[in-house]
Amino acid sequence: MKPVWWAQIRAVVRLEVKKTFFARRGLWIYFVALLPVLIFVAYSIVNSTYMQRSARIARQGEKRLTYQDLQAVKTGMVKEEVIRLLGKPPVVFHWKQTEGRGEEKRVIVHERYQYSDGLNNLYVNVVDGKVDSTDIEEGYNLGRDSVVFAGVFQFFFLRLAVFFGCLGIFMNLFRGEILDHSLHFYFLAPMRREVLMAGKFLAGLLATCVIFVASELLQNIAFLWHLAPSVRDLYLYHNHGLEHIASYLGITVLACIGYGAFFLVAGMLFRNPIIPTAAILIWEGMNPFLPSLLKQFSVIYYLKALCPVNIPSPPGMPPLLAMLVSNPDPVSPPLALAGLLLVAAVALYASSWQVRRMEINYTTE
Repeated sequence: MKPVWWAQIRAVVRLEVKKTFFARRGLWIYFVALLPVLIFVAYSIVNSTYMQRSARIARQGEKRLTYQDLQAVKTGMVKEEVIRLLGKPPVVFHWKQTEGRGEEKRVIVHERYQYSDGLNNLYVNVVDGKVDSTDIEEGYNLGRDSVVFAGVFQFFFLRLAVFFGCLGIFMNLFRGEILDHSLHFYFLAPMRREVLMAGKFLAGLLATCVIFVASELLQNIAFLWHLAPSVRDLYLYHNHGLEHIASYLGITVLACIGYGAFFLVAGMLFRNPIIPTAAILIWEGMNPFLPSLLKQFSVIYYLKALCPVNIPSPPGMPPLLAMLVSNPDPVSPPLALAGLLLVAAVALYASSWQVRRMEINYTTE
């Protein structure tokens, strides 16, 4: 590439970045990027409240309990054994249930005890003086929390936030200029149109990466906020937490590249953004049900293969929903990276082909 083209690309990037970051029609993108952060802030607040409540219940108990003590309660034990083992329950709920009629009428006494070791809660259901069932609710479950984060990342952040954020930025790179009646200034400049397209794409990519990578960093901070320091260190340095964070940041950048390339060419080919947006959204959503060859022309197909945490399908989930959650036809990360970049390159080539033939007619807009 000639040095003058690089200079022109840098000039276009400088002009477009200012317009992209501060455009009024794109202010909603910041709100979309902030929504997943708010989800994890709320998640951390709920978990922090739960941990404070567990600590308060543990202080109210007669004995200082451990996780092994909570596990010692078994079905079939009488309530006196439970109280002798764990002490008087700090939280008790009880109610009566009447069964039968007439002489066969009898009253069944239900009780529900709650114990805590400060982190984990034990719920003991007692029926007529015997333990009917037990349930231990773990305070810190790094496996569960990792799946929660992966679910929000895949189904909300990638499929909605990044998708519509790239729509709002890349679709307006040329359409916005046409609506503002200013595209002819670029076309009259002594510059190849492919160079203009490259500069606009890089400006849009820089804007989306800054916005959504910052959002992803804030999500991780909010997600880790409720964890105790020891648990946080365990997650980051021994449970591949730092690797997962780096993977999520890299996938966010790749999502901006893939969706950005698609919406750039869509903004050149269509006057109404609703049609291409609906088509791409439906295509991405039905990707798990497509034949193997057609799946490869999708961005989400490669992004799911790069995600570091697989989302398990709960038992009893309908097969169609299970296909949306799982990745039935995964590819290796190197092939996924190469495939995504190839799909983006094809879309950018289509954009360069279209921009050379693009004609301006403001009266039809």
